Amino acid sequence: MEIPARQSLPAMKKAPSQQGGQKGDPAFRLLVTATGVGVLVVLGAIIAVMVTGGWKAFATFGPGFLVSAVWNPVTQHFGAAAPVFGTVVSSALALIVAVPLAFGTAFWLTALAPPAAAAVIGMAVQLLAAVPSIIFGMWGFFVVVPVVAHYVQPAARQFLGHVPGLSALVAGAPFGTGLFTAALILAVMITPSITAVMRDVFLSMPAVLRESGYGLGATRWEVMRHVVLPWSRQGVVGGIVLGMGRAMGETMAVTFVIGDSNHIGWSLFAPANTIASLIALEFPESPAGSLKLASLMALGAILMAISFVTLWFSRWLLARGEQAAGR
Repeated sequence: MEIPARQSLPAMKKAPSQQGGQKGDPAFRLLVTATGVGVLVVLGAIIAVMVTGGWKAFATFGPGFLVSAVWNPVTQHFGAAAPVFGTVVSSALALIVAVPLAFGTAFWLTALAPPAAAAVIGMAVQLLAAVPSIIFGMWGFFVVVPVVAHYVQPAARQFLGHVPGLSALVAGAPFGTGLFTAALILAVMITPSITAVMRDVFLSMPAVLRESGYGLGATRWEVMRHVVLPWSRQGVVGGIVLGMGRAMGETMAVTFVIGDSNHIGWSLFAPANTIASLIALEFPESPAGSLKLASLMALGAILMAISFVTLWFSRWLLARGEQAAGR
């Protein structure tokens, strides 16, 4: 018996879910577009406030503001060279210490550690990254500063004090506060953050790629070097940039241990200052409309410029690496 064909409906009503989706899509698109534009607006507003507030200092001192190391509220002479120097050096030293530690920890957690230990220690690393910075500052002041003053700097002067070119790096009285101590505290602070990012990036890699390397006879280090790192290059660099940004903008922890001295010197153990710590210390004593407040705002604009330059440089390195890998 032949079954009659089903008559086609002249117009089928759309399902309620489709109707709701069509109504919700424009609203969702508008919402996410507004959030994206809002980020740009907020960033532009911050830059405008910093530049406008610091314009008085730039107009008064001119280009000399960037190269002058003088910071004297009595004579109303201010310069950015000393805090910029302290910011760059302390952040660079912190990265030199933190990046190898973070990479080694992430490599051990993802490739060598037993699953139970990796889960526990990975959670501990994430909890350590959430510790407030002032706790690190207090720990550094009461624990690290005495150790540096009584043991680290005297030992460094004993071994390097007579070496030409290196003796200047360990010169100075053993106060315990200075660039080295600040960099050490910053390294302890940013290592958990970089480790957490690297660990998540390594774990997000498809297992088939890693297992293919093992199947070809590669060791764990060879797989990490030739397979995992090229695949996760952007995430690794992003974690390092994130840690660097926290190091350059850290305030309270650095203020406890850096010594608060606006000068430029070769010694790693001499008291110094950073942009963030100087702003935190001097901002409450800066009257509205004063040249001192304008100089602090100018320092904030310079700090943002340094952050943008380092971010651009990291992106340029990534693009160059991808071009080299594609050849």
